[in-house]
Amino acid sequence: WLGQEFWELKSTGCKGAIVMPLLSCQYLQGHRELYLAHLVLSFITMGYVWQEGEKEVPKVLPRNLAIPFGEVSEMLGLPPILVHTDFVLVNWKKKNPQGNLEPIVTLPGGTSTVGFILVTGAVSAYLGIGCSRRLSVGPFLCNPLVPFLFFSWKDNPVLPEGLLYEGLCEEPLAYSGGSAAQSSTLHAFDELLGIQHQKESAGFLHRMRKYMPPHHQAFIEEIRSVPRLRDHVLSSGNQDLQSTYNKCVAVLSELRTYHITLVTKYIIIAAKKAKNNISQTTSPPSFLEVVGTGGSRVLKFLKSVRDTTKEAMIQL
Repeated sequence: WLGQEFWELKSTGCKGAIVMPLLSCQYLQGHRELYLAHLVLSFITMGYVWQEGEKEVPKVLPRNLAIPFGEVSEMLGLPPILVHTDFVLVNWKKKNPQGNLEPIVTLPGGTSTVGFILVTGAVSAYLGIGCSRRLSVGPFLCNPLVPFLFFSWKDNPVLPEGLLYEGLCEEPLAYSGGSAAQSSTLHAFDELLGIQHQKESAGFLHRMRKYMPPHHQAFIEEIRSVPRLRDHVLSSGNQDLQSTYNKCVAVLSELRTYHITLVTKYIIIAAKKAKNNISQTTSPPSFLEVVGTGGSRVLKFLKSVRDTTKEAMIQL
C-alpha cells in the first residue's frame, strides 16, 4: 500500500515522516516476491529522498528502508536504487485473464504515467520478438515531480557524496538512477550487431550493465564472447546478407533517433516550460535539461550512440 500511495501522501502534505517497521527479508520466497520487494522499496526510497525536490534533500536513508532494501538488492544482485528493471520490466500485472496489463506502482501524471510504464515495457517485448513497429508515449515527464524519481545520487550536485544507507554502511554510496541505458535489450543488439561506441559513451553504457539483473548481464556477455556477426557478414562478400545486416542497423539507428525526439520533447522542452511557469509550485530539477536520469549528458550521449550505430553500416 505504501509503495502505491506514497506520492498521493506527498501531494496532500505529508513531509515524508513515514514510520514503518524494520522488515525482514527472510520470509520472501522466489524471484517474484524478491523483485516485488525491490520494486516497492525502490519507489518508497526515491519518494523519500526527492519528496521536496532539490530542497532539503536528506543525506541519510533511514534504517527501516535502507536495511531491507540492501538485503533484497544483495539477493537479486541489483543495486539499492530504482533501476530500469523495477520501473519497467517487473512493474506490471494482468488486469483480467484476457491479458490486459496495468502497472503495480504508478506515479503522478495520470494515464500518461501508466502509458509510459507499459509502452516502455512493450518496446522491450516487441524488440524481443523482432518487431520494428514504433510506439508512442504521452507527456509523462511534464509533471515536474516525476523526474526526481529517477534521479541518482551519483554525479549529482545535490548529493555530491552520495546517500548514506543507515545500518547498511558507514560511508555514503553513489548510484545512478533508472535509465533506458539499463535496457538489456538494446545492449544485446549492440553486441550482436557489433556496434562500437565512442569511449565516453561506451564507458557509461558498460557502467549501466551493473544495474541489470545478473542473468541479463551474463546473456549480453555471452553474445559478446562469440565471433562477431558483423565480421562474418563483412567477410562473406554476400551483398544480400550485407544488405540485410544494414537494414537491422538502420532500424536500431531509427529507434535511437526517435528516442532523441522523445527526450527533447518530454524532458528538455518540458523542463524549460516548467521552469518558466511561475505558477508551478514544484520546480523541475535545475539540471534536468542537460543531464539524463542515469547521470549522462543526455543529448550529447544519445546523439553519440545514434551516430556510432549508423557508422556500423557496411558500404556496398
